[in-house]
Amino acid sequence: MPINQFKRGELYSVITGMASTAIARRLQKNFRQAGIELTVEQWSILVHLWKEDGLSQQELCNRTYRDKPSVTRLLDNMEKQGLVVRKSSKTDRRINLVQVTAVALALKEQTTLIANDTLNDGLEGVSKDEIEVVKKVLQQVYDNLK
Repeated sequence: MPINQFKRGELYSVITGMASTAIARRLQKNFRQAGIELTVEQWSILVHLWKEDGLSQQELCNRTYRDKPSVTRLLDNMEKQGLVVRKSSKTDRRINLVQVTAVALALKEQTTLIANDTLNDGLEGVSKDEIEVVKKVLQQVYDNLK
């Protein structure tokens, strides 16, 4: 007997990101309402660079689970907006290191507050125990498939 007790397609939409998509849409809307011209995808890149500036493009791919062409396009647009600069590594010129600019640093506090508020809205009525169960289950699904 299969473990999957969901109706056909029901589990897939949950696992593949129904909630994640809803959060991303709301976060994008909240950024726009605050006058912040930043996509959720760009923000996800900045989050990693705020934690550790000067990551390689490949490391950003790994950390954001995106492919190289997607990250390259994101970084191209972010450079045009003055959010990041790419510099060749001193030890290997084939590697581009990505650094945040003062423009991006100025967005950190406000966007983090908006993201936290958005996530809190999404988690309203969900207990800490329920959150822990979801985290554990989704981590197990990820571990099983990686």
